[in-house]
Amino acid sequence: MIIGVLKLELYLPAPNSLKSKRFILKRIIERLRNKFNISISEVNHHDLWQRSVIGVSVVGNDKRHINSVIDKVVDNIEAMHDVQVINYSLELI
Repeated sequence: MIIGVLKLELYLPAPNSLKSKRFILKRIIERLRNKFNISISEVNHHDLWQRSVIGVSVVGNDKRHINSVIDKVVDNIEAMHDVQVINYSLELI
């Protein structure tokens, strides 16, 4: 069993309150969870309006498949207009 863990640091330019940030993140998280069957959650910067850290995990038995799913998740987030990826890191366990 292989576990892929992705940590994404995001910049959200649009929110002007925590309520609007939560609305945007909820939409992003639900879209990715449904499209890729991943575990995903905000893991840091809960109290900042325009910053967020998202954690993603994928479990499988093939490193290539895990890398492929993670790459697609990152590409999907980078293609979104209301979010910018500042940094990300991947760890395979």
